[in-house]
Parts: sequence; C-alpha cells; structure tokens
Amino acid sequence: MAEQRDPNSEGRRVPSHPLARRAGEPGAGKGGPPRGGKSRRPLPQGEQFFTPGATGFRKAVEERSAAPLVFLFGLPRWVVPVLMVALLLVGFAVPDWRGGVAVLPVAGFVGWLAYMSWPSLRVGGRLMRVALLTFLALLAADRFGLF
Repeated sequence: MAEQRDPNSEGRRVPSHPLARRAGEPGAGKGGPPRGGKSRRPLPQGEQFFTPGATGFRKAVEERSAAPLVFLFGLPRWVVPVLMVALLLVGFAVPDWRGGVAVLPVAGFVGWLAYMSWPSLRVGGRLMRVALLTFLALLAADRFGLF
C-alpha cells in the first residue's frame, strides 16, 4: 500500500488507505473499537499492500479489493473458512442446481484470492490454484446439469 509520512510520528510511515490505519493514526477510520469492547486484529506488517508498479486492470482490482480484504482480516479467523466449507458441503450434498449455486461463491472467492496473490506465487502455488478453480468449475457445471 502506498504510505505517507506522518509529521507527528518522527518519520514513521502511515498507510494511505484509511482502513489500513490503526486507531489513533491520522485519518484512521471512524470510531474506536467495535461493539463488545474487543479491538480488531491488527493488520500484518509489510512493505506493500498493492503490487508495486501495477497498472490498468490489476491496479483497479487491487484498489477496489483493499476495503473488503481489510474487512475480512478483521473478522474472527474461523468465519470465512467455516462459511466456505459449509457452502462447499452443500455443493457436494445437493445434486441439483441449488448445489451449483452454493459452489459459485466459493469459486468466486477462491478466484478473487488467486488473482490477488498471483504475482507473489511460485509455479506450484499457481498450479494448485488453477487446479482448485478447475475442480470448482467442474463441480458447479455438474450440479447445473452440463454433464
């Protein structure tokens, strides 16, 4: 993510996207901790939030994906995997079009994350993501009756 220097923090870098800033930093998101008094999980430390030198479509997707990624990171760690497994199990268990509809959000989520992580992956990671997306597409096609 592009960063800015905060004049009040002795040269410390401040993320430029408001959702990536920690509470108390200039321009941080509204409010304090979420309801219930629990503070959100801090974002991981890193040099870049966006792919360096990205242009065109990739840059637009990364910019539009920043807020959803930060939101997902703020959820409890178990929520997304449990939801994805539940949808996938419905896709396996229901042999008609409803099973295909349950698989589509899983395929979309996996495809989105694969696209976002693609520049940092090695060949093995890329092959695994392509294999998983192929499997999900075939499962959905089967449930929609295309085979």
